[in-house]
Amino acid sequence: MAKPEYYYGVHSVESLLELEPERVLTLFTLKGRDDQRLKRIVELAEPFGVSIQKASRDTLEKLADLPYHQGVVAAVRPHPVLNEKDLDDLLTQKPECLLLALDQVTDPHNLGACIRTAAAMGVEAVIVPRDRSASLTPTARKVAAGGAEKIQFIQVTNLARTLAHVKDKFYYQVVGTMLDEQAKPLPSCDLTGSVVIVMGAEDTGLRPITQSQCDITTYIPMYGQLQSLNVSVATGMALYEATRQRNQ
Repeated sequence: MAKPEYYYGVHSVESLLELEPERVLTLFTLKGRDDQRLKRIVELAEPFGVSIQKASRDTLEKLADLPYHQGVVAAVRPHPVLNEKDLDDLLTQKPECLLLALDQVTDPHNLGACIRTAAAMGVEAVIVPRDRSASLTPTARKVAAGGAEKIQFIQVTNLARTLAHVKDKFYYQVVGTMLDEQAKPLPSCDLTGSVVIVMGAEDTGLRPITQSQCDITTYIPMYGQLQSLNVSVATGMALYEATRQRNQ
């Protein structure tokens, strides 16, 4: 059997038990903690025969590999890694999705925050390149606060080639967020229908090869003294505008 993964944090573990309880092998809870949130997690685990063990704070820190575990860690069967075929299956079953692609976002905290917002805004899948990108680590899952269990996370070999594929086969519009001469203000872009919104890393933005697959480019108008935003904040603003248009 593959080595288990460790999920930690109340939101992450609770969401996992609600959506995929069959993956949970063992639940470790902080010895001496007996609040309602932890009771709720134990109640979710018990009907599925999950082994529940009381553990010291030191033990939980070792399992989570950091001290911010909120008193609960779950040993979990690894989830299969989703790839290009899974993306094709999704788009065949659910046409006119809203998708989010992240180009070389390497910070797991930013990835987790983007996933959390994407899940809240009705995004069907988050697409990232397999290399030079953060993966769905326990830290990313913790920051996602349950969002990682509600959305498809797809790792692809070549992001630009994947964008070209979804355009050619499924007729998606690829919208890249960047500031260039052709970029339009975000509210003036049509974000309804089959759309992929592509966000770049904070320091380098979208790579040229990714830019080449964008049908249109857009920017978030700003009126203060700052000229840039954290990628997770910018992602939230872009996805909110897309959701606003799609729900009108």
